[in-house]
Amino acid sequence: MRYFTAGESHGKGLIGIIEGLPSNVYIDENEINNVLEKRQSSYGRGDRMKIESDKIEFISGIRNSKTLGSPISFFIKNADYKNWEKYMDPVNCDISSKRVLKPRPGHADLSGIIKYDFDDCRNVLERSSARETATRLAIGSICTQFLRNFNIESASHVLSIGKIKNSNIYCFDDIKRSDEYEFRFLDTTRRNEIVSLIDCIKSEGDTVGGSYELRIKNVPVGLGSYTHYDRKLDGLLASALISVNSMKAIEFGDGLETFMDRGSNSHDEIIYENGNYRRITNRAGGIEGGMSNGEEIVIRCYHKPIPTLYKPIKTVNILSKEVEFASVERSDYTVIPAASIVSESVAMTVICQEFLRKFSGDSLKEVLRSWKNSFLN
Repeated sequence: MRYFTAGESHGKGLIGIIEGLPSNVYIDENEINNVLEKRQSSYGRGDRMKIESDKIEFISGIRNSKTLGSPISFFIKNADYKNWEKYMDPVNCDISSKRVLKPRPGHADLSGIIKYDFDDCRNVLERSSARETATRLAIGSICTQFLRNFNIESASHVLSIGKIKNSNIYCFDDIKRSDEYEFRFLDTTRRNEIVSLIDCIKSEGDTVGGSYELRIKNVPVGLGSYTHYDRKLDGLLASALISVNSMKAIEFGDGLETFMDRGSNSHDEIIYENGNYRRITNRAGGIEGGMSNGEEIVIRCYHKPIPTLYKPIKTVNILSKEVEFASVERSDYTVIPAASIVSESVAMTVICQEFLRKFSGDSLKEVLRSWKNSFLN
């Protein structure tokens, strides 16, 4: 299974294409739209989210809510395009009025114009914008619905916003309910601190980063492979996740603790119980040797503050070469709750790809048969 995305932040809309999903998989459009809405609604999002009301529109590959086995394509309309058509029309537009000459430090702007030989950062920032993640969120929601046929579930929750941290340990079922909590932050005693922090950051024209945890359970043993570097499951997950805008670090299991400890304290003892191998602990985070080991996959993701600042820092004007303050684009103050939702979907997309590599089939029935046969070995 593979996928592609297309579209600019202020263009007509976003497009996603999925190839390789088997036939006869039931897809709930409302579930996808609900996930898209959650991405938009978290505290700390910018004014753009007051304009957009993301809804998926399937174009091909689905009939009567079931996949056909052919490529699935869909469209998510940019409601803001009506305000930008004059400047973003693909055929004939005004390219001078919204020209961006002062690249934002920390963003794709400067490297992008050098790489693609542009004299306008607009041509870079429109595609490099995190608006693109709405497409990957929708793709991940489709993959999540497919994986549910095999009892594979995911959950995520926010661990920190700025320096405000939640150090409590939660079970999967608690994390699964994170949408019931403001900021997807399960420690309700810190709620007022987070609100004050975001309000302060907003008043100062600044941004703030943070971290979150992803969990995926009931993943069968053996997704990924040790045989080649590009088949390792943790490598595939890391590659996909680090591509989510503003993410700077990823941790699997207890990686940020065990690197300082002894090996005897860092690995998970194996037992055989009720006909299955399992680990007493899960310091590895469900992946050993590049393969899923049957335990919960545990990933923690760390994001820098996003680089679009309403009180910008200094840069260089690409025409005059003089020092000026960076351009300002409409943006968010913190993306951590929304990013946790996006990254959960991105991770499930990778799990779906590797699941289908191991248990392939043209129809859902064939994949189910292959999966069930694995229990007989």
